[in-house]
Amino acid sequence: MTSSDPASDTTVFLVNLGTPDAPTAPAVARFLREFLLDPRVVAIPRLLWQPLLQRVILPRRSPVVAEKYAQVWLPGEDGGSPLTAYTRRLARGVQARLPGMKVVEAMRYGNPSLVTALQAERAAGTPRVLVLPMYPQYSTTTTLSVEDAVAQVPDLAVRTVRDYHLDPQWVAAVAESARAHRAANGVGEHLVFSFHGLPQRLVDRGDPYARQCEAGARAIAHALGLADDAWTLSYQSRFGKEKWLEPATDKALKALTDRGVRTIDVIAPGFSVDCLETLEEVAIGLAEQVAHAGGTLRYIPCLNDSPAHADVIAALVRRELAAWT
Repeated sequence: MTSSDPASDTTVFLVNLGTPDAPTAPAVARFLREFLLDPRVVAIPRLLWQPLLQRVILPRRSPVVAEKYAQVWLPGEDGGSPLTAYTRRLARGVQARLPGMKVVEAMRYGNPSLVTALQAERAAGTPRVLVLPMYPQYSTTTTLSVEDAVAQVPDLAVRTVRDYHLDPQWVAAVAESARAHRAANGVGEHLVFSFHGLPQRLVDRGDPYARQCEAGARAIAHALGLADDAWTLSYQSRFGKEKWLEPATDKALKALTDRGVRTIDVIAPGFSVDCLETLEEVAIGLAEQVAHAGGTLRYIPCLNDSPAHADVIAALVRRELAAWT
């Protein structure tokens, strides 16, 4: 790219959800406080929710969650929380493919803060900012919350990517990742697509998340050449007592083992990079559940900072910038 190319005046933010700064109870409490006070995440009125959160939930949950983070925390200077480390490394990979622009990671909650980074770009006079939420499927709880953060920084030319759940290059990359993993480890008897859960009431109100999960899973299954009875879609990571999307991943796995399926592959294409929910909840917790039932769960990692993922994101950026121009 040259200086005459408008893309050379663009900053690209790869935005993920965020994590604690350390696997400790105080750090987890700070992160959860910010996350759970977002009305897009928890819709309970603040006057009722904030005292419950501060006095009951955070004191009880923070030490437990900190222990879970400690199990998956990555070592070394380039380590830390898997979600942060992989997003940071992915940004470097995308930057190498887009040398004419600035590509950095940012987090909706925690550090590095998206709002703070946008304010810095405004102060620097950056002509254009492309915000790419690292959520393949759109939801009011994730992508729209990123848009809320963008709206906090006016007087800045920003374009936000809505979703990419049917992007052909992304579908092909996820399918190839699953194909390579199964070639190296053997093909399981069944493939489970596990997506993050969502309250059913949000879908009933028009949130497109579930529809996009189903469309993306079906496209990946088709790319893998799977018959309809060879794969299952399910939802994990529930919170609270209200009705969430079904089937739940733990129940879907139980149904498979109850009918005699012993080797189950699980992939989580709703997560762009591995994190607490994929590594601790699925690769450790649900794998133990399946093992207790006499089976084996083989977790297929997210695309993470792989070259194929960097290629996908770089292509998305180029396309969005072309549309913007």
